[in-house]
Amino acid sequence: MKEGYHRKTCKVCGTPFWTLNADQDVCMDSPCVDYTFEKINVKKPLTVDEARQAFLGFFERNGHTVVSPRPVVARWREDLYLTIASIVVFQPHVTSGIVPPPANPLVISQPCIRLEDIDNVGLTLGRHLSIFEMGGHHAFNKEDDWKYWKEETVSLAIDFFEKEIGIKKEDITLKESWWEGGGNAGPSFEVVSGGLELATLVFMQYKVTEKGYEPIPLKIVDTGYGIERIAWFTQKTPTAFHAIYGGLLDETRRKLGLQTPEPAILRSLFVRAGRLKPSDRNSISQIIAEVSNETGIDNELVTTTFMNEARMYSVVDHSRTLVFMLADGIVPSNQGEGYLARLVLRRALKQLLLLGSSTDILLWLIDKQIDMWSRTYKHLRERYTYIMEVVDIESQRFLENINTNMSKALSVIATGNTDSLKKIYQEYGIPPEIVAREYERRTGRRIDVPDNFYAQLARESSFRIEKKEEAPPALLGLPETRRIFHENPYASMVEARVLYSSRDGVVLDQTVFYPTGGGQNSDTGYIIKTTGEAVKIKEAVNINGRILHVLDNPNDYVLLKEGEPVRVAIDWERRYRLMKHHTATHILLGSLRRVLGPHVWQAGAEKTPDKARLDITHYKPISTQELASIEELANKIINMRIPLKFYMMDKNIAEERYGFSIYQGGVPMSKQIRIVEIPGHDAQACYGTHVTNTGEVGALKITSIKKIQDGVYRIEFVAGTEVSRYAMNLEDEIRKTAEIIGGSGELSTRARKMIELYDELKSMLSRYRKYALRKIKEELVSSSVSVGEIKIAVFRDELGDDELSTQLLKELVTENQELLVLRLACSQSGCTIEISAGEKAVKKAHAGMLARELASRLNGKGGGKDDHAYLKIPGIISVEKLRELALQLVSGSA
Repeated sequence: MKEGYHRKTCKVCGTPFWTLNADQDVCMDSPCVDYTFEKINVKKPLTVDEARQAFLGFFERNGHTVVSPRPVVARWREDLYLTIASIVVFQPHVTSGIVPPPANPLVISQPCIRLEDIDNVGLTLGRHLSIFEMGGHHAFNKEDDWKYWKEETVSLAIDFFEKEIGIKKEDITLKESWWEGGGNAGPSFEVVSGGLELATLVFMQYKVTEKGYEPIPLKIVDTGYGIERIAWFTQKTPTAFHAIYGGLLDETRRKLGLQTPEPAILRSLFVRAGRLKPSDRNSISQIIAEVSNETGIDNELVTTTFMNEARMYSVVDHSRTLVFMLADGIVPSNQGEGYLARLVLRRALKQLLLLGSSTDILLWLIDKQIDMWSRTYKHLRERYTYIMEVVDIESQRFLENINTNMSKALSVIATGNTDSLKKIYQEYGIPPEIVAREYERRTGRRIDVPDNFYAQLARESSFRIEKKEEAPPALLGLPETRRIFHENPYASMVEARVLYSSRDGVVLDQTVFYPTGGGQNSDTGYIIKTTGEAVKIKEAVNINGRILHVLDNPNDYVLLKEGEPVRVAIDWERRYRLMKHHTATHILLGSLRRVLGPHVWQAGAEKTPDKARLDITHYKPISTQELASIEELANKIINMRIPLKFYMMDKNIAEERYGFSIYQGGVPMSKQIRIVEIPGHDAQACYGTHVTNTGEVGALKITSIKKIQDGVYRIEFVAGTEVSRYAMNLEDEIRKTAEIIGGSGELSTRARKMIELYDELKSMLSRYRKYALRKIKEELVSSSVSVGEIKIAVFRDELGDDELSTQLLKELVTENQELLVLRLACSQSGCTIEISAGEKAVKKAHAGMLARELASRLNGKGGGKDDHAYLKIPGIISVEKLRELALQLVSGSA
């Protein structure tokens, strides 16, 4: 550590720290101390924009290259959905040493989203945010290319806060810590002043694995400066939200109809904010009591002010988070990053309902946030329509869920356990707090929702599950297979030499076999010996660059000796159809993004010789007109006969040129990536085989589209000669349909007449049902038998019309609340008895109990609720016998 600094141990938390003050005995971080940074002088108050520029400018002047921020959706990561820190931008490719950094050293101000503490947002007055900007200066040190390490990093931090912000060195404390994130770890210093942590200086040296910490080839300076916290520190506002959003808070408060809080309450809460522990309700109660005592303001008013302000702050924060998530192409859904976006959105809507406000305010806030932040992040304005439409649709769905599913949710929440609360949120789409409030209103009983409920859901859903295939040890020593299928995808045969042969398969020095991957089926074919003997290959797989040819008969491996020359031949006709379908997939995806919007992202794909499918993210049904436009554009691209371009390109250059949409099919873990470009239409990192000109695809026809889950649509299509085959099959179906319909003239005319006849018969049936319903009701009510205060009616259902029977029972017991109705329906296999009871009849005759008693007498099985039940019996019973039994059983309890 620099000269003059003393290493001390905090008397409160026991953490080691460094300071220039010899008599300092606490680390100066909250909750060890209250916030005192309002008393620390700075050069001038800074807005968030000014704090960002001050940070970037300082480090640029100190030899760092400014790097543009990446999206908040970590499209370049296979293990993480959101960008949670600036170092995530460079993990794992740069931090593992595979890819060089875009500059070294560099500086970035990266918007980040962390949802692991989302339940704390608002309650800690700004110490926790779901979205924030992390200023990071990074140096990637190698033994032969060393930049700087601990001493220089600490010096840069102190110089920045002293010279740029104006904080005296004596007011800066360096608290020792340890940091882990995104798969890496290392020791760190937390830069603290006046109770507020302003930056973390991490010295990254390890990779986090299941076995523990493994050294990485680089020594990485990974710093995180809180841009919003710097603005808060310099402005001395009561909360970070005041520093970030300024006048928007007052506008929002007026929209919500909330009272302007007493300044004394906010100031007193501010001092103690570092000690607020949302997970500890006693902590909140204690601080509210302290504020009440200090200000002389009633405890209840302080509590109301605090909770209303905290909820409002969280809604404002979440609206900004949503703007960035949606602008970067997230489609709300029930999995992945879509699940996390929906979680933020529903939590914001929940807070509005708990404030007694309209959910429409969220749309108003979203509009304001786009206007505020698009001055710096231009893409937010470009995605305005998409963002607003998605929030509107999701808000309507949210309210519909509450209206439709509240009764189900109320029955589940009574159990009060965490699993039931998760079920309410995940299956019914309702925040459990809303259900708990309604439950308490109806029953007077309180159900507590865990304070970290949403944070726990976020933690469970923030990481992707990686699938790792272990390579057979014998393959690891082999050179990578030369990929002739990339050099010349039209080659159907090549001379090769056997490098490895076992029951697992065969590895050659080069091959024309494309291995299964990227949604494209593997090639099939033969390995042919010089004697002419052929060994059938059913599949090829890529294992760390070695192409393993899987034998149709594993015992054939004995026929192929290591070092033996062979010929490799694929089924060319099959391969060519695969190439057409793969290129067609790229054409279709480019067309989908053009027509529907850049939020469309590939969620899955499969290319077979006969057809292909593409799963995409989208937030609403695709209309017939949109589908026609997509198909028309795709075929236009085909007819333009655009030559495809194939590049092996440095990863950094590819990302800079094409953006992160190149990772539709996944992220290659390599320094160089293969780019397949249809100039002016689509570019992707792709391993697959393609035709060299869009014209070779021939044609593309979308055969079906369906929603396979919330936010994901599956599009099936055919290309090339398969379009002709599809048309022939369609013509055959039309011919068969015409034969079934019969008649003469155009098929559409005949079909229309049939539909008109169907509608006429349907209308007639409805009239007959109404007539029959009235007559049967009259007969049953008049023939019902009184048993005490209730009446029993029994009838045999001769019509077998389920719709009529359901309506009949419903109307009978609604209009005659003292009536108990038994419907008997028999077939050769036995009888079914359905029992319905009116509201008054239920009090004397429980339908479910009656069903069980009848079942016992008649050797059947049955049961049900108090007002509706079923039973089945093996034999045939008459109406008279059933009436007699029912009368006996009911009279015994009447």
